[in-house]
Amino acid sequence: MARWPLLWAQRWKAATWLGLSSRGGSASTAGPDMDDVLRRTVAAVPPYEMREKPALQEASSREFVQFYRGLGAAERPLFLTKLAADYGTDHGLVSELYGRVREVQSRDLGTLLQAEDRLRYSLTPRYKFLISHICRLEEGVKFIVDLRADILQFLQNKTADSPQLREMNGILKTLLSDWFSIGFLNLERITWQSSCDLLQKISEYEAVHPVRNWADIKRRVGPYRRCYVFTHNAMPREPLIVLHVALTDNISNNIQAIVRKDPSLETTEDVNKITTAIFYSISSSQRGLQGVELGTYLIKRVVKELQVEFPHMSQFSSLSPIPDFTKWLRGTLSFKIKEGKSNQIFTELEYKELQDIIEGPVLEKLQHLLSNNEWVKSDKLVRILETPLMRLCAWYLYGEKHRGGALDPVANFHLQNGAVIWRINWLADTSPRGLSSSFGIMANYRYFLEDANRNSVQYLRTRQIEASKQILSLVAQCQTISKL
Repeated sequence: MARWPLLWAQRWKAATWLGLSSRGGSASTAGPDMDDVLRRTVAAVPPYEMREKPALQEASSREFVQFYRGLGAAERPLFLTKLAADYGTDHGLVSELYGRVREVQSRDLGTLLQAEDRLRYSLTPRYKFLISHICRLEEGVKFIVDLRADILQFLQNKTADSPQLREMNGILKTLLSDWFSIGFLNLERITWQSSCDLLQKISEYEAVHPVRNWADIKRRVGPYRRCYVFTHNAMPREPLIVLHVALTDNISNNIQAIVRKDPSLETTEDVNKITTAIFYSISSSQRGLQGVELGTYLIKRVVKELQVEFPHMSQFSSLSPIPDFTKWLRGTLSFKIKEGKSNQIFTELEYKELQDIIEGPVLEKLQHLLSNNEWVKSDKLVRILETPLMRLCAWYLYGEKHRGGALDPVANFHLQNGAVIWRINWLADTSPRGLSSSFGIMANYRYFLEDANRNSVQYLRTRQIEASKQILSLVAQCQTISKL
């Protein structure tokens, strides 16, 4: 084990170099211009009669990949915009074939179905055939995943945004959803005996509770812990999504007790003490797979694995961050300040206690204290704010909606899986990130396996949220006290 940090460093240097060389960051683009490359590499749509026997385009596909990797960051948006706009669907042909379908409406069913099939085929963008050829190349699927990650970034920061590019993003998402469906995914448990580069990637991809050092990752895959990933045969040794699990005898209410607890790494698990699985971190490692359902399947598969390993295990729960609660509450405070309705959030007693501590305009001063986490240094403020912040957090998770579903993305994820909003925990994450995102509050979403499928269907159909008595009580208090 003593050699492991050295191996890690060596692998890290190699991975960094390979990452830079494959992406081509700011490489020169001297040589063929974009239009020339697109004309050569994006093949014509095969005739309808030859649709099931497309010509192989390996050489041109490789040229496209190489050219794209050589483009600088400023040139990629322009290149993909050209591809989407100039090599999409032939709208004239679509219109012509649509007219043909209308003409044969009254004829025999076979003629109508063939006309509809021709129309359907004409709706395929020309660049989709290029994508199909690229995915047959070695590491071609990974290239397409990274390509979609670029498109998502361009659309988000408005580097490039057009109807055609948004359409391309949707088509790539549909293709990737098919390629990465559950039947093609491999579940793998990560241990200290896993390869060095895989352990390195697990630590790098951790997006919820950052890994501090090599001892930290060793602890997270050691006794009383489990780490699982999904992989795909087309992207070997590349984790797609990572789930960390703590094995305990109760439903944890504090993340520090999980990620910073330092039992001996040589501890032998006592199976009799393991009754509960806590899903404390789930991280997607491939931005290009955003929107492709992976997390739901991973949790379900892991539950089955744990039930086999620990038949007596009876409790399954998350210990989850609430990433945008602070942002929401700051916005709510700003609105109340602007409207001059400073006391529509707290009870009279709470407001008076705050006035006794905070000099000047209460909400304005409180907003400043909450924004820089200074409040947590005052025991009095911590005591006074606990009840109102817990009350407001319960309302945020249960009552604030986006398109009918929970506004909070983590809550929406677990509710879609069939979980229940079971408990919120005060000062459960006192790290700078935890305090900045949710004032240190974390949530337990509990999975009652016998009800999970029913809850999931109910939430997806009617957006009805299942919650515990604690949550419903806090929500009721918020509705009575606060006018949001």
